[in-house]
Amino acid sequence: MEGSLTPRQKVAQVVIALGVNVAAGIYKYLPEDEVEKLTYEITQQGSISPDIADQVIDEFYGLCVAQKVYIEGGVNYAKEVLEKAYGIQQGNALLERVTKTLRTKAFEFVRKADYKNLLNMIVNEHPQTIALILSYARADQASSIIAELPKQMRVDVVERIAKMDRTSPEIVRQVESILERKFQTVLSFDLLEVGGINYIAEVMNKIDRGTEKNIFDELSTIDQKLSEEIRKRMFIFEDIVILDSDSIQRFLKEIDAKEIAVALKGSNKEVADIIFENMSQRMGETVKDEMEFLHNVRVRDVEEAQQKIVAVIRRLEDEGEIITSKGGKDEIIV
Repeated sequence: MEGSLTPRQKVAQVVIALGVNVAAGIYKYLPEDEVEKLTYEITQQGSISPDIADQVIDEFYGLCVAQKVYIEGGVNYAKEVLEKAYGIQQGNALLERVTKTLRTKAFEFVRKADYKNLLNMIVNEHPQTIALILSYARADQASSIIAELPKQMRVDVVERIAKMDRTSPEIVRQVESILERKFQTVLSFDLLEVGGINYIAEVMNKIDRGTEKNIFDELSTIDQKLSEEIRKRMFIFEDIVILDSDSIQRFLKEIDAKEIAVALKGSNKEVADIIFENMSQRMGETVKDEMEFLHNVRVRDVEEAQQKIVAVIRRLEDEGEIITSKGGKDEIIV
């Protein structure tokens, strides 16, 4: 299946399909380390069926079309074109990937900063300013910063990020001027898509479960509908039950028995059952033995173990090895 290829393997397939002359031209624009990685991947390419190769090229072409119509016509125009060309589901998936890629080009200096330095620079700013800056940060930076903000402020910031959509370059430049003594960047988009529910869901996925619970408890009292919408976009430990067997078996290869035992100490029966169903008999017995010896386990330890497992699942999803879709098992991720 095309979905079993990693992103780097797909890139290698595209470069191979384009031929030697075009590949040489592409190499001129790549950093040296990327050239090395891509070259290695090309040398490792085995025999791939024509059907899978065609699927990879179709995906590449779709992303090229999506980026072109987005840049030339804006998000609404791109959405309309892509839905007509590829259907609602695949068109929206293409647009989501392209807008996320383009969004990372702005505030690039923020994503390179140490989160503690960034926290010190923005902690005294207005929550709306913090929300805007964190909308451009990496999800792991934003989650670390939100966790260290004052309790009431972090709920406010999460709410503002979730409700953010697009911001004019002028406003972004005003925010950047606050940081210009330490960082420099150039913006070049007419409208910059920032924040939003999908982004804050990704951030919340990386926050420790204790802080996550506190934020959702507070946010629910402010905006119950928004809180529920964010939750629906997140992947949490209990969502393991929606994964297919191949995905569960894949992530279990990355987790040791003791970690699973601690995580299952605080899980519901449905999650425990589906995990044991997808283990080998030997591993299942090892995990059960570990659980028998666990006594007086701290809630914090259980939450940390569950968070580590979720982090592995999210990484494997980013690498294209598993699918964690809440939209149902029939949904196709291109």
